[in-house]
Amino acid sequence: MSKPTIAAPAHRTIASTLAAAALLCATVLASGAALAATIEVHVTNISNAKGQIRVAVCDQERFLKQCVHTASAPAQAGDTVLKVANVPAGTWAVLAYHDENGNAELDRNMMGIPKEDYGFSRDAASRFGPPKFADAAITVEDGDMAVKIKLH
Repeated sequence: MSKPTIAAPAHRTIASTLAAAALLCATVLASGAALAATIEVHVTNISNAKGQIRVAVCDQERFLKQCVHTASAPAQAGDTVLKVANVPAGTWAVLAYHDENGNAELDRNMMGIPKEDYGFSRDAASRFGPPKFADAAITVEDGDMAVKIKLH
């Protein structure tokens, strides 16, 4: 004689369904946090084809320090376009400079004034020192975007 089959209580089926739905929602939300963009940086007003054009995308904490997202390309007189991939959504500032001697640094004179051309997103001005992060800040969202930086 076989034992009778007992159906699972309705509350267990509902609980299993709700747990699966919660897991799905958590997965969707977690993937949303991983949104990233590619920033195409159009650097203009390049005086010559010596060295490299270097760009950096910085958050407020690392602004003008060790920026996490960087790119470089051989300099071309006039304009150069560089792409910086996998920049998370958020508020960032973009800076660029013409590393004419290829030493991977923005060279400065004895007073700390840059000797190589540089520029910032939103054409943030440098008056008696670098601009504030807020003056150069841009909002990055998922997908591709373009930023223009004029070297000075």
